[in-house]
Amino acid sequence: MTTIRAAGTEDAALILTFVRELAEYEREPGAVKLTEAELVRDGFPGVGGERYFECLIAEEQGEAAGFALFFPVYSTWRGRALHLEDLFVRPRFRGRGIGKALLTKVAALAVERECALLFWHVLDWNEPAIEFYKSLGATALEDWTRMRLTDEPLRALADEPAL
Repeated sequence: MTTIRAAGTEDAALILTFVRELAEYEREPGAVKLTEAELVRDGFPGVGGERYFECLIAEEQGEAAGFALFFPVYSTWRGRALHLEDLFVRPRFRGRGIGKALLTKVAALAVERECALLFWHVLDWNEPAIEFYKSLGATALEDWTRMRLTDEPLRALADEPAL
């Protein structure tokens, strides 16, 4: 039997393990720079701290099977939204409906919070995931290119003088 629960501070090491397993699956095993301490700081802040993400853990017969990590964002076209950063099910647990259960729970939270949309990214080569998401009614945004700044380019831009 699968259970879905909210992650707590005590799950930081498990979340980091899931993130590393996902990075390996996505062919980027050396890309994870995140630490357990950063996860605790950003996901489980003390009183008055800003929470940057929430996480759900799926367990099957008491064993950690997968996770979903998400956070609120705001769409200037639609209003409230949730961004699903990661959805991952360990290979030995795939095909049992765990990914759908996690995504269903995140969707229910989005509806409960009056979000107009739930969105996420998927690698172009990940056809099984793309087909799974489409089977649930998701649509691919093929006219959009994802952009990002990291590391030195991010710091260089931040150091630019403001007008």
